[in-house]
Amino acid sequence: MLRNGPVRSFTDLYVYQNLYEAMKKVNLIIVPRLPKEELYDLVSQLRRASKAPIAIIAEGYSKRHHKRSWLKYISDAIGECNEMMVHLSVCRDIYSKHVDAAICDNLIKVYDLSGKQLYCLGKKWK
Repeated sequence: MLRNGPVRSFTDLYVYQNLYEAMKKVNLIIVPRLPKEELYDLVSQLRRASKAPIAIIAEGYSKRHHKRSWLKYISDAIGECNEMMVHLSVCRDIYSKHVDAAICDNLIKVYDLSGKQLYCLGKKWK
């Protein structure tokens, strides 16, 4: 559920909420369906990279009053969103027998939109 109102915490940011929901889908729907030979490669990358943007936003939020530091965290979170788009594309294109391509495509859109939201957040933050 998305919250309305003023931003009092990083958890109030729509981009954080969307990325948190995407992380849950990746780890509950995509990861368990991948073949065992990907356990230490793609599965590990998906687990790490799906959690990274939300952790970066949470950590960076404490630096939000220092624009330069805050922008560095936002930039790093955008990079993690881009990485997730690549990993999900691999899942869709190579492991289509294991994972639903439509779910991957939907998640790719979420990470793409989140990267754009983060960029706008950095530009407009006061």
